[in-house]
Amino acid sequence: MLTSKYLIEKTGISRATLNSYIKLGIVSKPEGSSPGLQVKGPWQIGFFPDDTLDRIVLIDQLKEDGYSMSEICDHFLNEMAATSVADKGQMEVSDGPRSTGAHPVVLQINETDGGDVDGPRVTIEDLPHPAYMINHNFELIWVNPQARHRLFADAELPSNSESRNLLRLLPSDGETWNSLLRFHIALAKGRLSADNFSVACRGLDPVASAKMQEIYSDVIAEAVTPVLAAPVSLPDDAHTPTQHTAYASYFREGMLIVLQPETDVSDVIVSVLSRRDELIRSLLRRKLPVLTDLAVMVADLQGSVTICSELPPEEYFELINEIWTTMVPIYRSYHATCGKHVGDGMVYYFFPQPDSNYMSNALACAQEVRSAMQKLSKAWQIRKNWFNELYLNTGITEGQEWLGTYQSSTGVEFVVLGDTINQASRVSDVARNGSIWASKNLIGKMQAKDRDRVNFGVRRRSPDGREHFVASSFSLVSSLLEQNGVRMEKMKDIATLAITEIIGITLEQK
Repeated sequence: MLTSKYLIEKTGISRATLNSYIKLGIVSKPEGSSPGLQVKGPWQIGFFPDDTLDRIVLIDQLKEDGYSMSEICDHFLNEMAATSVADKGQMEVSDGPRSTGAHPVVLQINETDGGDVDGPRVTIEDLPHPAYMINHNFELIWVNPQARHRLFADAELPSNSESRNLLRLLPSDGETWNSLLRFHIALAKGRLSADNFSVACRGLDPVASAKMQEIYSDVIAEAVTPVLAAPVSLPDDAHTPTQHTAYASYFREGMLIVLQPETDVSDVIVSVLSRRDELIRSLLRRKLPVLTDLAVMVADLQGSVTICSELPPEEYFELINEIWTTMVPIYRSYHATCGKHVGDGMVYYFFPQPDSNYMSNALACAQEVRSAMQKLSKAWQIRKNWFNELYLNTGITEGQEWLGTYQSSTGVEFVVLGDTINQASRVSDVARNGSIWASKNLIGKMQAKDRDRVNFGVRRRSPDGREHFVASSFSLVSSLLEQNGVRMEKMKDIATLAITEIIGITLEQK
C-alpha cells in the first residue's frame, strides 16, 4: 500500500495533480488506515493500491505521447469497465425489445478471447457480418461493406449528417424489415422523447412516418446496458427472411450494432466487443467524413507568455494540466468533443443532440468554464501570493462544416474543415479578461425560448467617454477594435463579422 507522499516523491507530480486524477476517476481513492499503534485518536493515513505508481507513470507517458486528458480518461474508464466484466467471468446482455419476442442472453468472455494464445487477434475489420455505428442522433458514422450491401443496397450514403439518419435510410416496406425497425426504434425510445423522435422522422413520406410513430408508441424503451441483444429478421440476397441476433454495444460516442446470423456460432463478435477501448479507437479511425451543423468554442489562456515566464517550468505545466483536468468534465457534461489546438488553449465542438440544443450547450458550457476558472485563479493567487488573474478568453461561432478524423501515430483527433473554427479562434482574440463572445448568427439561429435565457449585448462608449451596456445588441468586429484603439491587421478576415458579449445564461431547471 502506497501513501500520497511516496507517490508524489516517486513520480514528481504535485498533490493538486494527484487529487485531479482521483477526481477524474483514473486513480483510485486512498483507503484510510491507522498509521500505527503508537498513534492515538481517530487520525488515519490514506493508502493507495500497489499498482497506483505504475498507473501514474502510464498517465504521464500517455501525456508525453500526445494524448489529451479526455482520451486518457476514456482509456482508463473503459479499461475499468472491461476489468469489472472480466472479474465476473461474463458479460450480461439485457433483454431485447420485449415486443419483438427477444430473450435474455449471456455472453461468456474468457480472458484469452481475441488474444494471441488462441489464435490471431480479431479486429473490427474481421467482422464478417453487417456492422455499423450510429451517434446519439441515430446518424450513421461508420458502416462496413456487408452492412452497406445488405441494408442499403450498396448505395452511396448522403454527405449531410441529418440525411444519414438511420431511421430514414433503413427500408420500411414490408414485414421482412419490421423486426429490425422495431429493434432500432426501441433503442431510440430509450434516448429520444416523442417530440424529438418526431423530429428524427422528418423527411420521411407520410406513410413511413406514421408507421415509425406507431412502432415508437408500441415498443418498450431499452435501458442503456453494456451490450444489448435481440433476435431480428433480415432478408438475404434472394429476399428470403433469415434470423439474426442484433447486438448493440454502447459507447460515449454512440452505438455499434452488429447483425449476426443465427447459423453462425463463432465467438468473433464476442471477442471484438470485449475490447471496448481498442474497438472505439478502431471505429473512430474509420469514421466517415460528414457535413454537419456545429458550434465551435475556442478558449485561450490570456497572457500565457507572461505567466510562463514567471513560473518555473514544472509549475507552468502543472497549471496547464490543472486547467485541463478541471475543465474536461465540464465540457463532457455538455456533450462537447475535443478538437485540435496549437498551444495551451482549448477547442471544443458541439454537435446537435437528441435532448438538448447544441448552441445553448456551448453558451452554458462557456459560462460554467468561466466560473471554474475564477475559482482556479483564486487558488493560484493564494498559492503563489501573486496578483495575477487567470482568464480563459472564449469565442463561439456556429456553422455547417465537414467533420472528420486525423490519424496520428499517437491516436485519433477530430478535425473540422472550414471557416467556423477560424472565426471562433479570432473571436477569442477579441475577448479579454475572461469574457465570452459569440457570433450574431449563433444567437439568431437559437430558438426564441433558448435565446430569451441569454443575457447578451455590447458595451459602448458615449461621446463623453463613459461606457454603458446596450443589451440585446451586436457590433462588427471592426467597430469594436476601432472603439478600443486596437490595430486591425490580425482581424481583417473577420472585420465584418457581427458579434456580441455573453454576460450570462439562465440554466434550465432540471
